[in-house]
Amino acid sequence: MNTEKSLLFINGVPPENLPNPDDYSLIACSDGAFHYLKKMNFPLEKLDFISGDFDSHSEVLQCIHNENNNFDIIETPDQNKTDFEKALEIIIEKGFSAVDVFGGSGGEMDHFLGNISVAFKFKNELKITFFDEYSQYFFIPEKFKIGNVLGKMISLYPFPFAENITTKGLKWSLKNENLDITSRIGTRNLAVEDEVSVNFEKGNLLIFIGKNIKF
Repeated sequence: MNTEKSLLFINGVPPENLPNPDDYSLIACSDGAFHYLKKMNFPLEKLDFISGDFDSHSEVLQCIHNENNNFDIIETPDQNKTDFEKALEIIIEKGFSAVDVFGGSGGEMDHFLGNISVAFKFKNELKITFFDEYSQYFFIPEKFKIGNVLGKMISLYPFPFAENITTKGLKWSLKNENLDITSRIGTRNLAVEDEVSVNFEKGNLLIFIGKNIKF
């Protein structure tokens, strides 16, 4: 697998600030995200492919053809999968093991929940990190450490449960404790050390790393 990162824009709320395209070896977008990239003056020549079923974005095809862009146009008509899911499959086929995703949250919340579910489905094949104006978030392995987080909001969200969780570096620590979506979740915590570690034995955890906050 390619250890370099890829970048994917999908059709949620557009990012306030676009990432640097030079940080990525592959850049792609869904048909719905093409609109805001063009409006935000993203350098379209940096795109490697645009994918989707184009069912509600047929005008995108006309715009693409009119501008004679060099990126690949990959039509994915399978209605049993979301455009996000199909784009991830293409990225995996191209040999990448990590992707940063923008436009995955906001707007219609069923789309947001659907995107999280898709990320869960692919978490063993692809390291998927979402970015929005509030935080970055991703599924973590059973032994996890992250640095440069002092003063940041840290939320742990079980999907749907995680057992025997122990944390270090958080204001409200856990020691061999369980989280469950139906009874107890671990949101709105605070990193009081520059490095935070999270270990758990069973289940799945989604971590949200927010901006610096004061409690």
